[in-house]
Amino acid sequence: MMDHALVKRFRQEVGDRLAHQRRLDQASGLPPMTGEDERQFARALISQVLEEHARSEIGLGRTPPTVEEEEALAAGIHAALFGVGRLQPLLDDAQVENIDINGCDKVFVSYADGQELMREPVAESDDELVELIQILAAYSGLSSRPFDTANPQLDLRLPDGSRLSAVMDVTVRPAVSIRRARLGKVFMADLVGNGTISPDVGRFLTAAVTARKNIMIAGSTNAGKTTLLRALANEIPSVERLITVERALELGLDQFPELHPNVVAFEQRLPNSEGQGEISMAELVRRSLRMNPSRVIVGEVLGDEIVTMLNAMTQGNDGSLSTIHANSSMEVFNRISTYALQASERLPIDATHMLIAGAIDFVVFIEKRNDYHVGGKLRRYVSSIREVNGCDGRVLSSEVFVPGPDGTALPHAPLSCLEELAAHGYNPGGW
Repeated sequence: MMDHALVKRFRQEVGDRLAHQRRLDQASGLPPMTGEDERQFARALISQVLEEHARSEIGLGRTPPTVEEEEALAAGIHAALFGVGRLQPLLDDAQVENIDINGCDKVFVSYADGQELMREPVAESDDELVELIQILAAYSGLSSRPFDTANPQLDLRLPDGSRLSAVMDVTVRPAVSIRRARLGKVFMADLVGNGTISPDVGRFLTAAVTARKNIMIAGSTNAGKTTLLRALANEIPSVERLITVERALELGLDQFPELHPNVVAFEQRLPNSEGQGEISMAELVRRSLRMNPSRVIVGEVLGDEIVTMLNAMTQGNDGSLSTIHANSSMEVFNRISTYALQASERLPIDATHMLIAGAIDFVVFIEKRNDYHVGGKLRRYVSSIREVNGCDGRVLSSEVFVPGPDGTALPHAPLSCLEELAAHGYNPGGW
């Protein structure tokens, strides 16, 4: 077991020396170190601190750390400085899907094979856990995000793309949930390969994206909505200019310039301690329309930005993508109406339904299920696709793909835009 008290002490020492070097560089008029230069310099400082520690132990007549122990200490110090501290080993494990922390010593980990295990503490105390989250909040995303008594809620994207949500003071102990982005660079073929979609659904969705259909992805928490959105976005031609709008950066389309060289990622900005400086999702969606987008992608709809987004879809910004929480493909329309009622426009339900009918072409519903009868494996799969056909007091739609025997969506009803999709390569039932 690693001596975490030593890691904490050495992290402080290395951090102090790093800060001292920054001040020296600034006083000398030197340009600041790049992120990579700083990491390399920190590695040298870590080696220096560990060497001093070994000499001190020998001088006191004690056994210095072994080579393996020094390597573990060095990795721990570096993770504490630039990573996520004692969480790093969990994030380095490709099989970890979710990490739930109910106080520093109650750590529950969900794995890709459906297992849920309790793991060792990620901090010595709840205060240290809060400190770790505060450090992450200061350096993740586009702007520093407070996490304290006055700001007890936090959402952010970790360096590896995972989504972190944390709360304090509204729970007995600080609570953290981390949802792993195991499939960052994902394509439709990957989702066909792992059973999320059938080959026919894959061809249909690819044609719908290239035909510039507006698609809303719906599902429960952790069903795989964002992963599916990434796969759909990767079907967009590389020549198009994409604007993404998110509460906390998560999609990461700009991380793959070989797929999307022209991407602008917007992130909601929270108000400062004086309540100033907030830039809401609705404002960012409006701003995105002035940035010459080929398509606007809203990472997740959770509020009044829905009206702005639907208006954008009806004003020539075809091919937009977004996700929303819902329990079925049909429930999406009521969920959107509820959000629209909360918006400043206060749209009545019938007006919202007219707006939905003119904006959204398809609703794709993805769900998850733990198949205990086959070893408890967690499955995620698209089970329903609904085509929006119009409005007659309510949204008219047809379920063009319905759950098959194993839950995965199968063709059910004819598509009204089949001829258009066929022009983009969709041939129902195969080639």
